Amino acid sequence: MKSKFKTSKLVLLIIGLAALLALQAKVVMPYIYEIAASDLFLEDSGDEMNRQSASNQMTLAAFSQCNAYIANNELPDYTVTFSQAAINAFSLGNFRYVVNADIDIQPADSTAFTRRYVCRIKFSNDEDNTDTSTPDNWSIEGLSGLENI
Repeated sequence: MKSKFKTSKLVLLIIGLAALLALQAKVVMPYIYEIAASDLFLEDSGDEMNRQSASNQMTLAAFSQCNAYIANNELPDYTVTFSQAAINAFSLGNFRYVVNADIDIQPADSTAFTRRYVCRIKFSNDEDNTDTSTPDNWSIEGLSGLENI
């Protein structure tokens, strides 16, 4: 009697799990995909993504702000010389940029060397922050290539 009762419970559990999986696959997930494809999560900032490296007012400002951040916060004890222009500067959209450039670093007690860095930076674009030359309007989201200096 007990084994028959255990078997029926197991069958009910399997049927319930199958019904739950079917409900999720046929009802819940299509609804979730419909919501994700809608304009609900779309943020139209007016700054479009550019897959090609470009030199424009915003990428030049991002390059300048990355250089200032590196000189003032990352390598304040070194003499640094930045390249004239970025090797690559990409707009990720929504006022986020990736800048790739070279930097010459001169330590106080050894020879100079060159490093290539990548800086990910975001501009806080709103009605109060329209000046691209103000460092407070920018935030560094990531910096690589200058480790172990």
